Amino acid sequence: MLPTIVLVGRPNVGKSTLFNRLTKSRDALVADLPGLTRDRHYGRGIGGDKPFLVVDTGGFEPLVDSGILKEMAKQTLLAIDEADVVIFMVDGRNGLAPQDKVIADRLRKSQRPVLLAVNKTEGMQRAIVSAEFHELGLGDPLSISSAHGEGVRDLVELALADFPEPEPEEENDGSRTPKVAIVGRPNVGKSTLVNALLGQERVIAFDQPGTTRDSIHIDLERNGKHYTIIDTAGVRKRGKVFEAIEKFSVIKTIQAIEEANVAILVVDAQEGITEQDAHVAAYILEAGRALVVAINKWDGLKEDERDWIKREIDRKLQFLDFAKFHYISALRKKGLPELFTSVDGAYKAAMAKLSTPQLTRVLEDAIIQHQPPISKGIRPKLRYAHQGGSNPPIVVIHGNHVDGVKDSYKRYLEGVFRKAFQLTGTPLRVQFNQGANPFAEPEDKRKAGEGIVSMRRRKTAQRAELNAKSRAEKEALAQPAGTKLNAGVKPKAPIKPKAPAKPRNATGAKKAPAASKGRASKK
Repeated sequence: MLPTIVLVGRPNVGKSTLFNRLTKSRDALVADLPGLTRDRHYGRGIGGDKPFLVVDTGGFEPLVDSGILKEMAKQTLLAIDEADVVIFMVDGRNGLAPQDKVIADRLRKSQRPVLLAVNKTEGMQRAIVSAEFHELGLGDPLSISSAHGEGVRDLVELALADFPEPEPEEENDGSRTPKVAIVGRPNVGKSTLVNALLGQERVIAFDQPGTTRDSIHIDLERNGKHYTIIDTAGVRKRGKVFEAIEKFSVIKTIQAIEEANVAILVVDAQEGITEQDAHVAAYILEAGRALVVAINKWDGLKEDERDWIKREIDRKLQFLDFAKFHYISALRKKGLPELFTSVDGAYKAAMAKLSTPQLTRVLEDAIIQHQPPISKGIRPKLRYAHQGGSNPPIVVIHGNHVDGVKDSYKRYLEGVFRKAFQLTGTPLRVQFNQGANPFAEPEDKRKAGEGIVSMRRRKTAQRAELNAKSRAEKEALAQPAGTKLNAGVKPKAPIKPKAPAKPRNATGAKKAPAASKGRASKK
């Protein structure tokens, strides 16, 4: 078990900056804005001889008893309960604040080892800056700069000094752990769904759009299987995103979708299928991620409203016909087992291995049922297929004149492959590769402005020229020794014998033809 270091402090003292430095990542959002971090953010510490876990927390406001700040304080207290060591961070440039004293009292009551870190002391006399923080009664303060790394290594070594060397961990192939991103518009119940799956208040679920600002990675074990759940910020229309914080959040959500193997698109049934739902779904599809759609808050609808929602799905989300739709209630934990069954199926389909012989047989059967349409006077010839990648599965088809394959026929092939290999829940991409022409030159490309007929004529003339040269070479080799033929000159054709000259009379005029016997007897 790795030791856990928790970073605690009031807003905007540099906790997320230190988190990123300890994990050598940019997982935590960092900006000069108070209250940017809200949920607990876990990472693996890198550096030094001992590995450890580090937890970033939101700005601690222990005296607030309502609203989102209360929920943030609750998350910080949960992190402190899990901590082996707490690093209490204060701002050396702004000095000691009354809020720091309240937090120090809370930390003393937690009975956890606490190290006091005075941050932002670069370029300052550290002894003078840290002097006033002695009155917190948490031992000698350590001056650091999380932005520049000054004093950070000494701080970590001191935090881990009392922990033994960890036992070697079993090798775990992280690539086999499915990553599941929970995505959707703001306030559709994503964080509520995450907490329902985990069975605890792991992330802040608050009835306020924009509650989640960062992408939170959480390990989950369900039915003996391991998953990484990624809770993401809600994505609004681009024209409605004005605050810098929300822009950062949208970027992190997009990164989470690209990182995930499966995305669960959460839709608010009480608001219906909106245009933004379709936009988020389209981005998931463009990223090539497997998809499961969760229609949340289903228990709050009447029967006629449910029928209307299903008609809206058929009309606005018809391009997601490969995905499974589930009607759930995250708050009441209804429909979650079936939802995760579809997640497993979508992940299996996205990572499927497709053999070349099977793909080629399916392709041949598809062509027998429906040949590619003729394009520009030529019918494309599709020869064989093989797998070109996974997550999403990619089928590469080789043939001739594949540039003429129409989009409708491509969709037909996608449906055939999907049905044959039961690829439910994942996009499928079909790519075409042009086969090599044995008569082609090294760079056999159609010239600019040249039509298909002109190109054929040019190629025919080139082949005729090659054949003529080949015949000339053979004839040159067949000539007897001592005879030479001029290279590149065709041999002359043999002279035909002249016909015998017709007889002439003494005057040189041609003799008249002899009259037939019939004519002589008549005269």
